Amino acid sequence: MKKLVTALSAALLAATAFAQATLPSVEGEVRKIDTDAKKITLKHGDIQNLDMTGMTMVFRVKDPAMLTKVKAGDKVRFTADKVDGALTVMSIEAAN
Repeated sequence: MKKLVTALSAALLAATAFAQATLPSVEGEVRKIDTDAKKITLKHGDIQNLDMTGMTMVFRVKDPAMLTKVKAGDKVRFTADKVDGALTVMSIEAAN
């Protein structure tokens, strides 16, 4: 039984990593950062995997440390997904 649980856990982790690797990169601009709430407001283009057109909206962040990488006004590239029912930035980096 322990081997089965370990194998299932490994398979779930691999599937999660694969799903995150396939998220489309989206161009956007940081409008606001709320470190206390662990949220970021982004003006963004279409997010294909979420069937979302471009708009300005607030997202949770997967890792609060992401909020130290960017500041309001920065042009960024990010990925987003729905996590536990909430739209969440999975990765973000300043655009060149």
